[in-house]
Parts: sequence; structure tokens; C-alpha cells
Amino acid sequence: MKVTLLGTGTSQGIPVIACDCLVCASSNEKDKRLRCSVLIETEHSTWVIDTGPDFRQQMLRAKVSQLDAVLLTHQHKDHIAGLDDVRAFNFKQKKDMPVYADRMTLAQVKTEFYYAFEEIKYPGVPELVLHEIDDTPFLLQDTLIDPLWVHHHQLPVLGFRIGNFAYVTDAKTIPPESMQKLQNLDVLILNALRIQPHVSHLNLEEALSVVEKLKPQQTWFTHISHLLGRHDEISKLLPPNVNLAWDGLTFHV
Repeated sequence: MKVTLLGTGTSQGIPVIACDCLVCASSNEKDKRLRCSVLIETEHSTWVIDTGPDFRQQMLRAKVSQLDAVLLTHQHKDHIAGLDDVRAFNFKQKKDMPVYADRMTLAQVKTEFYYAFEEIKYPGVPELVLHEIDDTPFLLQDTLIDPLWVHHHQLPVLGFRIGNFAYVTDAKTIPPESMQKLQNLDVLILNALRIQPHVSHLNLEEALSVVEKLKPQQTWFTHISHLLGRHDEISKLLPPNVNLAWDGLTFHV
């Protein structure tokens, strides 16, 4: 299975349009981050976790020519706002796009993209087939997906374990039953927003504490804000098996 991080950043922190911070001024491409999303490619299928505002740009940048499904972690704009752009895949592949998410997220999708669900549809709207999931494992074509709940302050958010790989973003707390699901991982992708504590996201210290408890072989931090600092400087503070992810990072699990 091939994993590509399409985006590792977040809207949290300093608005880019008004930003003159050190991170924005960095010449290191690893400091240039679009909103969080990850592409999963197996032998028989290709799918994406989250479709934020940068979704179209991410698909073009990664030269994604086929997309078989979308998984959504939760309903916030920075994770679903680009869903409309799956219409390009509808047109090319001549079929509806399956979307997997929990009940609250699907309700938000129906609200924000109401025109895709009207009885009489305007020509060219995205064609979506919604599938409600919870923390019960399910098959996505040839792949077993094991969802797990984390808490984004008081909002439940889905993470996903696929084999010995797991993707968890927008977590502040991880309940014991989900920590159990995250044992014995080869690779963990986990959010680490900034140095200072935050009400709804793990900061760097908290993320490192989660890693210490789970002890995956390799951890990549994502959902990184400007307030965490520059890639090279923060990387020096991390244990050998923990790294900051960057847009375009690719590995096999």
C-alpha cells in the first residue's frame, strides 16, 4: 500500500494572507503546507482521506488520475470544503463517488452540498453516494478499514487504521478503546498543531506523549500550524523515530 501526504498543514494559527512569520518566509519546501489530506493507493483502488479547500490543487499536484472513494474524518470546513471537485472524477470515470463518514459529517455534507442531493439536479453537480460508518471495521474494495474515535475538544472525529498503518488528525484526546486499536503500528500519522497547548488539538508535547505510549516504529506529525515553527528547527527536537511530515511525503506500508 502506497501512502502520500497531500497536505500536512492547517488553517489554525496565523492567516497566511496576512502572514510575515518566519515559517512563511522559509525557503524550505517542507514549510509550504496545504490543508491535511492523505492519498492511499492499493493494488486495485485509490482513495483519499479528507477533501479540504486545497483538494483540487492537491489532486493536480499529485497527478491523481483515478479516485475510487473518499473518507472523511469530520465535518469541519478544512476537511470537507473541496468535496465538490470530485465532479471531475465523476465525469472521467462515469460513476458516482462513494463517500464514507460518520452521521454528523454526512449531515453537514448534505447541508453544504445540498445541490448534489436535490430531486432535480442541475447538470454537472457532483454525484455522491453516502455511506455512514462508525468505529466498526468495513471493507473498502480490497482493503479492511478499522475506524476509531478521537475527540476534537467535544467533537467526535474518526481516525483510521489500515493494517499496521494509522491516520489520526484533529485529536485532542484519544479514548482507551482507540488507544488499544493503535497498538503495534509500523507507521502512525498523528496531529501536532503547535508548541503551546490548544483546546482542541494535540500540541507537540501531548503528541509526543501519545507516541511514547503507543511506541509505533515510525511516527509522522501532521496538521502542523505556523506556530509550531520551521521544519528543520523542530525536527532537531524530535526522537529518532518521530518526524515532521511534509506535503508530498510518500512511503509504502
